[in-house]
Amino acid sequence: MGNCLDSSAKVDTAQSSFGSGVSKISSKTSPSSASPSLTIPSSGERSNGSSLPTPRTEGEILSSPNLKAFSFNELKNATRNFRPDSLLGEGGFGYVFKGWINEHTLTAAKPGSGMVVAVKKLKPEGFQGHKEWLTEVNYLGQLYHPNLVKLIGYCLEGENRLLVYEFMPKGSLENHLFRRGPQPLSWATRMKVAIGAARGLSFLHEAESQVIYRDFKASNILLDSEFNAKLSDFGLAKAGPTGDRTHVSTQVMGTQGYAAPEYVATGRLTAKSDVYSFGVVLLELLSGRRAVDKTKVGVEQNLVDWTKPYLGDRRKLFRIMDTKLEGQYPQKATFTAATLASQCLCAESKLRPTMSVVLATLEQLEAPKTAARNSQSEQQTLSVPRRKSPMRQHHSPLNITPSASPLLSHRQSPRVR
Repeated sequence: MGNCLDSSAKVDTAQSSFGSGVSKISSKTSPSSASPSLTIPSSGERSNGSSLPTPRTEGEILSSPNLKAFSFNELKNATRNFRPDSLLGEGGFGYVFKGWINEHTLTAAKPGSGMVVAVKKLKPEGFQGHKEWLTEVNYLGQLYHPNLVKLIGYCLEGENRLLVYEFMPKGSLENHLFRRGPQPLSWATRMKVAIGAARGLSFLHEAESQVIYRDFKASNILLDSEFNAKLSDFGLAKAGPTGDRTHVSTQVMGTQGYAAPEYVATGRLTAKSDVYSFGVVLLELLSGRRAVDKTKVGVEQNLVDWTKPYLGDRRKLFRIMDTKLEGQYPQKATFTAATLASQCLCAESKLRPTMSVVLATLEQLEAPKTAARNSQSEQQTLSVPRRKSPMRQHHSPLNITPSASPLLSHRQSPRVR
């Protein structure tokens, strides 16, 4: 762990390749130049991640039996002709609208009836081009997990490219951590979100055909009505290395402040790149600060650099904690989480833990609380306590009332290009 805290040189060198004040960052390969070919895995049915074996053609991806191919007209009707008052948010990729469809037929329904959905309509000139759009359809059309957002269908008509997702009533983690208005997240809720997001990443990494998410950040973590976290936006996902390969070489893409330094410097991508990004988000959960904040001065602009001296010191850790928590957090668990974050942020990628280890560590933070509840229950009822699963099978966020907060991830952080 000492290595992680003291290895700022490599991190800072790599971070310096980000230009200040730029929203898109170029690697040596221009986005307009020939991109590396997409490795798109295949499976006949939506998978639990055990097998995504061979590359698939665009036709095979779009004929997925798990997804509905919507017409543009259907989605116009579902969103009331993309009316401004149906707009949930806007980002570099395009716009997200609230819509309604029939739960059984998946056809457009009247506003306030049927199932609420989020419809992402891409800007033709936006960050997310056809390749990224297709990548998202490919992965979310095959993979199913409680901590991945559910893709219901898509539309591809002429220049129109749209995606239809389950509606996430609590919006993005970014919204709750950094925007005024929402009730501040409690320590318990922050850990619940961290565990859910870790489950999603671990699922992708542990798949027989590994998937590297490549864009893990607070705005891509969406929350259902019970604050269960789900990963969204798979446009940058890549198939992991196969055989005896240790990494995937690719054009550098991601988001400033979250991307692992060795990936930014070399374009070599591994699952440990995602682990680094998870460490950054864990710091955001602890501190309530953005990964990169240009309103701050000096070292405080970069969250990793600013927090580094405090993460390993129990007595100084409080200095980086989110003031909105008002001191309401368990000191021992907080130090464990801070230590875990510093390990995820090791400049030497091989020294970072795997996501399965990260997940197990976070779940242990919940275990004492669960054990205490069970012990209390046992004393009161003298019955055999049942351990409350930290997973708690998620209620579908689709079955919600139209009055639920229609927030979705909408402010897109600058992406590395």
